[in-house]
Amino acid sequence: MIRLSQPHRVTASLILLFSTAAALGQTPTTPPTAASPSAAPTHLTGSIAGHPGWPIAKPEDVSSPDAILNAVYSVISGPQGQPRDWDRMRSLFIPDARLIPTIPAHGHADAVVLTIDGYIARASARMATMGFYEKSVHNETEQYGNIVQVWSTYESRHAPTDATPFARGINSFQLLKDGDRYWVVNIFWDAETPDHPIPAQYLPTTPH
Repeated sequence: MIRLSQPHRVTASLILLFSTAAALGQTPTTPPTAASPSAAPTHLTGSIAGHPGWPIAKPEDVSSPDAILNAVYSVISGPQGQPRDWDRMRSLFIPDARLIPTIPAHGHADAVVLTIDGYIARASARMATMGFYEKSVHNETEQYGNIVQVWSTYESRHAPTDATPFARGINSFQLLKDGDRYWVVNIFWDAETPDHPIPAQYLPTTPH
């Protein structure tokens, strides 16, 4: 290693300092571009627009919040072994919709997030072995702009003539208003239990 005297060391330090400063001053600054991670996306494609081949709904099924709820309950109801009209089911929902039942999980609550096809696969197996009829007995609806929230109290029976339901609960429907029609975006539901009875405000004033 070559040893420098004090004046030479000072001169060398100054040369290094100015060389570094010049190099930093010449470093180009690249502004964010549309392709860079920090840039905002220029266009978002909606779920409906992104699935042009999606089944088309019957106008009467989707003309109002009550109409689309009734269509959902109708399409999933039927006797043991009867195939459901799953394309009609799909036509009521945006393609990326989710159906979300709550479940108990070791002393806690959890949720199962299903796609439409995931729900169909789960429901088809059960409907092959038993009748299933579900209907709304009371709805609480709120709307702002193009979003609609409906708390729909439901009763489930194995046959429409059963005197009492085998299950009750609340379906929380989130709907999208799209011009003259509605779409189901999500259904999030919880079943009634002895520890969590349905409050009176969500029950009909007369028995169904």
